[in-house]
Amino acid sequence: MKDKKVLVAFFSRTGENYNVGNISKSNTHIIAEMIAGETNGKLFQIEPVKPYPDEYRACVDIAKTEKENKARPAVKEDIAAEDYDVIFLGYPNWWGDMPMAVYTFIEKHDWNGKTVIPFCTHEGSGLSGTERLLEQACKGATIAKGLAVQGTTAQNSQAQAKKTVQSWLNKLK
Repeated sequence: MKDKKVLVAFFSRTGENYNVGNISKSNTHIIAEMIAGETNGKLFQIEPVKPYPDEYRACVDIAKTEKENKARPAVKEDIAAEDYDVIFLGYPNWWGDMPMAVYTFIEKHDWNGKTVIPFCTHEGSGLSGTERLLEQACKGATIAKGLAVQGTTAQNSQAQAKKTVQSWLNKLK
């Protein structure tokens, strides 16, 4: 990847999270920073215009409703994903899927000829088939083997998470 232009785009949220309590830096953000540091990638956070509630249960309820309605929440900013060769795309696993704001980001871009590499944080459900969903959403892209890291590991065992990220990246090269 040394001769490739790398983007590390991610969605994540702070506030009350399952199994890790109230956090000021989100699980997926932590992993995204590790990936960007290892790949010299440009870090970009996908942020909804209307933030999700800090309270966990309220956030989960909204996320479920958005998924059921196939909502596409507006996002604050964008970045030209087309200018990059490799796009790491990160998200928490919500209801076995990516948050709908990630689809908002995906649908704004042309993925032809790009390599998309998913990574997610979760509390037991792993990638849950999101690699397949990305194949459908990122038409023309090559989807590489993704990484799933438990949120509790990202928050509470960062040295272990970093080793996991490094090992995964080495296998991708």
